[in-house]
Amino acid sequence: MTSSKRAVFEDNTVVSIINVSNLTFVGREALLRRLDAIIDDIRATGAGRLVSVRGRRRVGKSRLIEEWLRRGGVPHVFFAASRQGPERELALFAETVERSGIGAPPGVRFETWEAALSYVAGSALAAQSAAGGNDGTGGPWPVVVVLDEFPYLLERQPELEGTVQKLWDTLIQRRPMALVLIGSDITMMTALTEYGRPLYGRTTELVIPPFTPSETAAMGGLDGAAALEAYLVAGGFPLVVRSWRRGETLWQFLTRELADPTSPLIVTGERMLAAEFPSEVQARDVLRVIGHGERTFNAIGQTAGIPQMSLKRSLDTLVERKRVVAALQPRSAKPSRETRYVVADPYLRFWLRFIGPALDEIERGRVDLVMQRIRDSWPTYRGRAIEPLVREAVERLLPDERFGDAQYVGGYWTRTNDVEVDLTGTRERQGAKRVSFVGSIKWKERAPFDRQDLAALAAHHALVPGSDEATRLVAVSRSGSTVAGLDVTLSPADLLAAWR
Repeated sequence: MTSSKRAVFEDNTVVSIINVSNLTFVGREALLRRLDAIIDDIRATGAGRLVSVRGRRRVGKSRLIEEWLRRGGVPHVFFAASRQGPERELALFAETVERSGIGAPPGVRFETWEAALSYVAGSALAAQSAAGGNDGTGGPWPVVVVLDEFPYLLERQPELEGTVQKLWDTLIQRRPMALVLIGSDITMMTALTEYGRPLYGRTTELVIPPFTPSETAAMGGLDGAAALEAYLVAGGFPLVVRSWRRGETLWQFLTRELADPTSPLIVTGERMLAAEFPSEVQARDVLRVIGHGERTFNAIGQTAGIPQMSLKRSLDTLVERKRVVAALQPRSAKPSRETRYVVADPYLRFWLRFIGPALDEIERGRVDLVMQRIRDSWPTYRGRAIEPLVREAVERLLPDERFGDAQYVGGYWTRTNDVEVDLTGTRERQGAKRVSFVGSIKWKERAPFDRQDLAALAAHHALVPGSDEATRLVAVSRSGSTVAGLDVTLSPADLLAAWR
């Protein structure tokens, strides 16, 4: 039974909230429409489709595809690989096919993946014939086959990539069938569709992002600053976001979730690290140091006690391969290599700072100690953690004449941090000639952006390479502003609207 309701915000934005089997499914409407279009295309043409779905681990890829299949009601096989041997994976796939109801006889077995996928492709034609050639809508009856965690299969059988290409070229594209390949290993899934690889030019690619702050707000019944600060804790991971009860404050949520050692807030971080870094101990150590607040190459190396070459390899793993760390450089009209490293996801950043180091205390039931540390550190922590979220929000608002001709947003700092500007905007991604705006973020509960903050911004404005008299002044404040002389003032509600 499916029921739905809508959350309506003050700006008349509407977010659908759909309850299916007592589970709340929020957002993802654009992705669901893209998936529906694939089925529509199969029905219209009778031709198959090959779909590649990638995204961060535990970001809701499998849940999205399951929801799509449930809504569409098409015959399907959903198989999740589990890093077992090839023979065992094929046996489990055969059991899944047998249970799927697409017409497999009891005890069906496959010797190879070529035989397995060929059999299901044949079942697509059989299902079409059994339905009299169509599904009741006038088009062929499609069958969907999902191979979840496809990279796990490739680890043991790299040749499977070529097998899929062969089957696509000779069989699947001529059947009313969608073959969906899902993977959390972003590097491997991205490489699948690159030039020179067997599947190049053959797939429809879907990238599944984390929930947005707007979707998080809808699930938690929050708005404004409360919604953005909830995002600093829960991030965009559906299991964590879903555990936030509607109308619950940050401190109520943390007290309840930390009291349960098996809560999504706690175990999601543990499972992410175990899955992403099963054997890369040094990279995990570097990630912990970054999560604790170290941001520069030298400071990270000194704290982690790792030689420079080893540190560089670990950072390459975290930034390039795993993409759990972002490497930021100052944005101005002067090139700079003063890189800062930050954990890319807000939830994982919070987990590494407060939860991971406190797991022993949580297990012993000393949540009081953990909560006290969070409360003591929260004002400083959130002031820093909100910065990348604000930059993303402002960039989503562009182009906007209030910000001049800016298209890209970052910050500016020097090696010694004697000059540090929260927001800078330029027209070019690289090689900017001038700075379109500079801005300051003031994120305090009872202190609005005042005359002193404006004076500090104006002073630093003159020190940013590429700024001039036409450069706009921007303030982002949790508690409003009491001064004139700003070109743009943004509130938490303005930021949240960037995701609607």
